[in-house]
Amino acid sequence: MVVRLRGAGASDLLTDELADLRDEFGVPGDFPPDVLAAADEAARRDPTASHVDRTDVEFRTLDPASSTDLDQAFAIEVAGGDIVLRYAIADVGFFVDHDDPVDVEAWKRGMTVYLPDGRAPLYPTVLCESAASLLPGGPRPAVVFIVRIDGDGNPSLDGVERAVIRSRAKLAYTDVSADDLPDGFAELSRRIVAAEDRREAPRVEFPEQDLVRTDDGWTLTFEPRLESEDQNAGMSLACNLAVADALMTARTGLFRVMPEVDDRATRRLRYTARAFGLDWPKGQSLAHFQRSLPHGDPRTAAFLLAVRRAAGRASYEPFREGVTPWHSAMAATYVHATAPLRRLADRYVIEGALAVANGRPVPDAVEEAYGKLPEVMEAADSLAGRLDAAVFDLAEAVLLSGHEGQVFDGIVVDEDDRGVKVQIAEPGVLVRVKASRVDPGDEVRVKLVAVDVDARRVEFERVG
Repeated sequence: MVVRLRGAGASDLLTDELADLRDEFGVPGDFPPDVLAAADEAARRDPTASHVDRTDVEFRTLDPASSTDLDQAFAIEVAGGDIVLRYAIADVGFFVDHDDPVDVEAWKRGMTVYLPDGRAPLYPTVLCESAASLLPGGPRPAVVFIVRIDGDGNPSLDGVERAVIRSRAKLAYTDVSADDLPDGFAELSRRIVAAEDRREAPRVEFPEQDLVRTDDGWTLTFEPRLESEDQNAGMSLACNLAVADALMTARTGLFRVMPEVDDRATRRLRYTARAFGLDWPKGQSLAHFQRSLPHGDPRTAAFLLAVRRAAGRASYEPFREGVTPWHSAMAATYVHATAPLRRLADRYVIEGALAVANGRPVPDAVEEAYGKLPEVMEAADSLAGRLDAAVFDLAEAVLLSGHEGQVFDGIVVDEDDRGVKVQIAEPGVLVRVKASRVDPGDEVRVKLVAVDVDARRVEFERVG
């Protein structure tokens, strides 16, 4: 689904409003001079004395074509009935010292914040887009997780090491071919998916709703996920599950958790599926329905975004004796360890895994961080979520501006004391309407009454 916000007026208005959002939400700006100076100095560090040499291993990366902050590189080996995934992760910990200026600033930011007109990175670009990024050529310092995947798709952690690597290729999701990938890649992906099916994990990587500036103005899109993206996410999943198991066994760590989608939310999603013309058989679970949806269908993209809105918020929890942390979308105990250039928490999970895998105690500073990070990451997650919602509320207001009086078809998906929520299929927006004598699942027609771009608000009313 692609919606273009055409015309100089709409384009300029959206550009100006996006700039205002940065101020309104307190998005971090430029790095202070002392942080930039410390990052420049750290970027000149030589890893050869502290890292083993793995430049003979044929690593490669797989990312969006335009990405330069590359967290992960991979190499695959078929070992009898097992597949060994060597998953190299950017070694941010090599460049950032505890309580140095770069570290202090990262704790203020928590994560990289993405906006359509640019991003606010977690670390200065001399690190995240250069010295620490696993760009081709190199060599680059990395933390290499050695993950063994058995015939049933179960991952286990064979080892973790700091290593110097050399990426052979920067592959892109949009044009990667089977010839670009190592032997065993397709079988590894098949095993990971099969293991998810056995766990009845509802994990489906959500499509991206993107607001992109082009020569013709701004474009609002639901981008269907490519198979290469899902396969790459599967490697991260396998690594994160293996690390989570190792940390749980060692009774330490910081875990990513998420509650189940409750019954009421599931009922609402059934009406949403109907609004998009998707057939959800009675008695089929949400997990199975999600995984059965046609790949690349814009209706699938729109529905999965609705699932993301309906799901409980994911959060972080440190290890607690007697508690098994659980991530409902993964149907497993899970950590974040594979994106340290973009998430602060990952750096500390990596440091814990390095210690545990090599028989060392987890450093006190890392254990202390596990207790503090949930609050920091919650604040960063909240900012990113509120900002993301505001961006698309703004885009929808600009999109609908000038269409006052137009009538749209929709389906009621929820109701409360403030009215009903109506899912409009085209364009794919969810709106609130005051209405009586309607129930979830009812088809309704709604008219766009008013648009306030400055307030990022649209007003609809029900028509006969």
